[in-house]
Amino acid sequence: MATPAMAQARDCTEGQTRFIADSPPALSRLAASRAWTMSTGRGVVVAVVDSGVAAANAHFPKGSVLPGKSFVGGRATTDETGHGTAIAGVIAARDIGEKSGVVGLAKGATILPVKITGGAPTGDEEQQRSANLAKGISYAVSAGADVINLSLSTTSNRPDVRAAVASAVKAGIVVVASGGNRDQSAEAKDGPRYPAANPGVVGVTAADARDVVTQSSIHGPQVDLAAPGDDILTTFRAWGDCVFSQEAQSSSYATAYVSAAAALMRERYRSASPAEIAYRLEATASRGSRTVRDDVSGWGVVQPYEAMTAVLDETVAGPVAPGATPRVTPPPQVSAIDLTPARDPRAGDRTTVLWLLLGTGASVLALAMARMLRQPQRS
Repeated sequence: MATPAMAQARDCTEGQTRFIADSPPALSRLAASRAWTMSTGRGVVVAVVDSGVAAANAHFPKGSVLPGKSFVGGRATTDETGHGTAIAGVIAARDIGEKSGVVGLAKGATILPVKITGGAPTGDEEQQRSANLAKGISYAVSAGADVINLSLSTTSNRPDVRAAVASAVKAGIVVVASGGNRDQSAEAKDGPRYPAANPGVVGVTAADARDVVTQSSIHGPQVDLAAPGDDILTTFRAWGDCVFSQEAQSSSYATAYVSAAAALMRERYRSASPAEIAYRLEATASRGSRTVRDDVSGWGVVQPYEAMTAVLDETVAGPVAPGATPRVTPPPQVSAIDLTPARDPRAGDRTTVLWLLLGTGASVLALAMARMLRQPQRS
């Protein structure tokens, strides 16, 4: 829930540096302080394939953001729209002391900015982003990324993007992508969104302050996990802090939180495959039913600490572990119910007792009447 200080800082003003002392609400919901006792993402490189990252922000000291690459001109360490910088802050913003509570969930990770949109205007931003997406993913692979964050989605299953994602997964990189936002999509109907629906990608949806996925997010088979997506306190271009996604949940920020969780996992489990990391995140997610996934929230809300510490074996309910045999759920056994009344085993005894009672009553009555008849009549 947004604090009063956060409520006053909803308007992000270009050129005006402002810091917010509150801690991002999502960090308490994700038990970040517990997770940091196990991992901070140190030594892990997270590629943010987006609009660039403003490395001039105070939360990104020297060395925390790599030079990266821009496919739209200029430098990858600049950001004209602010989206990429906000995503990078959710993942790996550094603590700068009491004046600001902003810090990333994987606060020790290093950001690799891959700029595929923004920069000099070239017409349709969606078309520009789609055209550069495969190239951006391929660059992140060659640059040594451990996790690739894709806070974007489309209904188009492009062959070049699919191939780039497959190459990243084969290289041992955890790829995390947005499951889609209804109000930001040209196609608002539920259904697959890409690259989240591509094989090997962890698809993410956004949950509200109650950890409930609402209609703000696209629902579909691409959804594997949920994470906080509203009242996101994070980095605002070069100008400190700001609160984003105040009116509705955004899967862009939820995706960043899952990427950060993957970075924590990667530091702790260096030799784990992308499938093994995804399995841990999904098996330990918070959900109503431990055995069932759905198209709304996937396997549930990500829980980084549990993902790093849980002992997982074949008895754990939920997704099937990599390499394990899929569970077979036997069909329910349906049998006819015999409604024939059961014979009362003491019916005979009850009948005998009843006759005895009737006989005794009749005898007593007969004696009484005979006695009355023998009494002399009074005149």
